[in-house]
Amino acid sequence: MLRFLPDFILGSLGFLLLGLNTFFWVPLLYSVAFLKRLIKAESFRNFCTKISIWIGKGWIDGNRAIIRLTTKIDWDVTGLEKLPDKKSWVLIFSNHRSWVDIFVLQALFNHRLPFLKFFLKQELRTVPLMGLAWWALDFPYMKRYSKAVLAKHPELAGKDLETAREACRNFKKAPVSVINFLEGTRFSPEKHMQKNSPYRNLLPPKAGGVAVVVEEMRDYLAGIVDVTIVYSPDRVTFWDLFSGRIKRIIVNVDFFRVPDEISVGDYANDPEFAEKFRQWLNMLWGKKDMIIDSIKPHHC
Repeated sequence: MLRFLPDFILGSLGFLLLGLNTFFWVPLLYSVAFLKRLIKAESFRNFCTKISIWIGKGWIDGNRAIIRLTTKIDWDVTGLEKLPDKKSWVLIFSNHRSWVDIFVLQALFNHRLPFLKFFLKQELRTVPLMGLAWWALDFPYMKRYSKAVLAKHPELAGKDLETAREACRNFKKAPVSVINFLEGTRFSPEKHMQKNSPYRNLLPPKAGGVAVVVEEMRDYLAGIVDVTIVYSPDRVTFWDLFSGRIKRIIVNVDFFRVPDEISVGDYANDPEFAEKFRQWLNMLWGKKDMIIDSIKPHHC
């Protein structure tokens, strides 16, 4: 263990090791993705997908080892015993505080659940090194349009949901864990005020995308893994993670079957069902808000 080192040195070393781990695995991903694009045979493409996932899991294992080696974090995780078997399709809900959330979810669920995939904003395609790596792992990119753009080009309405439907059709080929950060963006006090959120610790959840996933994959999903993440202290960045500023990460995991009342319906075309789905999601988010309230006085 290297935790005896000063925080600045420990943080710098963590970043360095994280970079080296990424530079080791990502070129392998690129090579497999190139072959997958070059050879169109379905059986070979499926084989390449399996190899890509194996590489992705190795990458995550490396990141997890680096976090354990270089950080001083006390992990407090409950509910992992509730998870279904690792061959089941699941939908993962989580609150969203930072990009660190991705490392937390991957560290907890790699090898416990099918490989984790999440929807990415179209703009992230251009992120150096990572944008192409996510593409190689078949992470779906979503292009969202502003109200102003949709007013000028109404034909673009619903394009993002169609992209989600296409991604779900690909997800059906093999068990997968689909992560949804339902708030749509990372929480901050400023965003909390701007959105006039009814929750103390969360932004309002967005229902459209997750409704499509439930609708398209209802015959495949074993259920929903609901994750609540709390950091102590509350501020969290990558530097906070590796420099010793995060003292404790508390994670509450729950698992439940998709409720019958929201598993069958047409969110896009049935206003009554859409309202029912939103009410169910708001109720779930209210419970998550209460969980965070119950954790904070003891740890933050």
